[in-house]
Amino acid sequence: MATKLGDKLRALRKKNGSMTLDKLAATAGMSKSYLWELENRDSPRPSAEKLAALASILGVTTDFLLDDTVDEPEQRHVEDAFFRSYSNLQPEDKETIRRIVESFRKDA
Repeated sequence: MATKLGDKLRALRKKNGSMTLDKLAATAGMSKSYLWELENRDSPRPSAEKLAALASILGVTTDFLLDDTVDEPEQRHVEDAFFRSYSNLQPEDKETIRRIVESFRKDA
């Protein structure tokens, strides 16, 4: 029986351009069978490190994944995840993103 965490992982994975278990496993550095277990069984919660990696890849916070009362990520969860990912980028990648944002601001 799937858990709320498993349901969220599956929904986010499919919402992210139909990300396959294989692709998520490769990106997260986890096995496909482990992710399948998380999505489909009442298995123990993953470690904080694994949960953080999954949240980052799926664009949400670990709080969202662990909160059994919320089904859809709030905008703040999405933004928090984005900023966490942004802070881990290389300086040249950050500069590229800054330029893209500035181009949108000029067009508005």
